[in-house]
Amino acid sequence: MGHSFHLPADAGLRATRATGNREAVSGGQSSGFVQRSVKAWRRPTPSDYAIVFVLLLGLVGSGCGGDPKPGSARANVAQVVPVSVATAERRDMPYYLTGLGSVTAYYTVSVKSRVDGQLMQVNFREGQTVKEGDLLAVIDPRPYQVALEQAQATLFRDQALLRDARLNYERFKGLLQSSGAMSQQQVDTQQATVDQLDGTVRNDQATIDNAKLNLVYCHITAPVSGRIGLRLVDPGNIVHATDANAMFVITQLQPIAVLFTLPEDNLQAVSRQMGKSTLEVDAFSRDDQTKLATGKLLTIDNQIDQTTGTGRLKAVFDNKDNALWPNQFVNARLLLEIRKNSTAIPAAAIQRGPQGTYVFVVKSDNTVDVRPVTVGFTQDNVSVVASGISPSEVVVTDGQDKLQQGSKIETRPAAPGNRPQQAGNGSGSPAGTPPNAQRPGTQ
Repeated sequence: MGHSFHLPADAGLRATRATGNREAVSGGQSSGFVQRSVKAWRRPTPSDYAIVFVLLLGLVGSGCGGDPKPGSARANVAQVVPVSVATAERRDMPYYLTGLGSVTAYYTVSVKSRVDGQLMQVNFREGQTVKEGDLLAVIDPRPYQVALEQAQATLFRDQALLRDARLNYERFKGLLQSSGAMSQQQVDTQQATVDQLDGTVRNDQATIDNAKLNLVYCHITAPVSGRIGLRLVDPGNIVHATDANAMFVITQLQPIAVLFTLPEDNLQAVSRQMGKSTLEVDAFSRDDQTKLATGKLLTIDNQIDQTTGTGRLKAVFDNKDNALWPNQFVNARLLLEIRKNSTAIPAAAIQRGPQGTYVFVVKSDNTVDVRPVTVGFTQDNVSVVASGISPSEVVVTDGQDKLQQGSKIETRPAAPGNRPQQAGNGSGSPAGTPPNAQRPGTQ
């Protein structure tokens, strides 16, 4: 860009004189001519300096002038922030208590032999489901059959002796009463003999009953309905009633139980609700994503574990589809109550800061208002707000990191995970910036 520069009117004359003076000196002119040339040159006056200063100011002004850049104008315009929103709803919300649990068989029976003998027969397959009373195994019954026959023979002999002793007693008693041919001592002795033989006969009968019972024990039947595990003793082995290991194990899977723990602070509330109605328990997989079964709370243990500060609870499940297996780890969700007419919003809308929890509420002019709220509880991705907002108010669920009080917004479709839905237990909300903090990227 060109700029004009104006010199004083006598500047050219001064330059000519100065040049002439220099030429005169260099050309060896007389001293008088030099003296006249020096007298013709003069020093710059203050007015000359003022003129130069004004010209410099003009140059600086022309270099810095011009129209402002477009970015400077846009910096003063409020930015519109795209966000996702959701509407607060009034609904009935389930309140769950969650605990880590393990599945246990309702009945577990380790089947052992009650008599000694050779295992002759096994009537089940490993993993088979059996019913109570089914014949499972047979131990060689022949020794016990022989013992039974011996006991029966002894009983027959002793019964004959008892009959003879009773006849003699009646005879002695008659002779004593009729003729006195028998003494009272003889009669009493005979009566004692009768009683002794009567006791012997009774003992023989007990021996027979024991032999019969051993024969029953030789035929092992299922004590409960359930599923048989792997066989631990093969046919042909000798088993004893004193063996430490079982022959096989039966676990009852229908119904089945789940033992889980809850903090001791929740036990009073659970106990009160148990007095009102039967509480429902859901069993979820270890990743807490798949619902396995639904059952009923059976009871609370009679003591609290001091090392963990938790109490044990037992729930029973029908388990018709065998979704639960003994010793399986599950997440148990106890439905404590249904809280009516609760104000529910997506959990993603809840922000946390030094001042507590808050949300961004969308106003009618598409600006946001920072609103402190009190969260009652959170189930999965839904939070119940006890106070702070009302149903039908719109809250921001995504994009809060670019917002502050009064920010201008435009809405975009909400992500599927930010829509309120009826769900189980869960917690956790994204941490936000407190209402009074300056957010990065804003002015």
